[in-house]
Amino acid sequence: MSTQDEILDAVLKRACGYAAQEIVEEYAVVDGSLELVKRKVTIKDVPPDIAAAKFIFDSNGVSDLTDEQLEKEKKRLLEELLQSDNKDKQ
Repeated sequence: MSTQDEILDAVLKRACGYAAQEIVEEYAVVDGSLELVKRKVTIKDVPPDIAAAKFIFDSNGVSDLTDEQLEKEKKRLLEELLQSDNKDKQ
């Protein structure tokens, strides 16, 4: 995958929103060595970013679409988001 593709994928991920896992670990010295004493895993939802979505639309020529085409694209994207959300909940 090229750098350009990686950047586009990252912008798309940001535009649609995603879940991020955060891991916090606490260590303590026990008998002279470090041991894990506490580990907390949190899932954080990052909401969709409208600026990233606008960037994708502008870079793909969406700004040249008619109102009818934009409405069709909006419905397609909302359905895609709904499917993605349903997969995340399973």
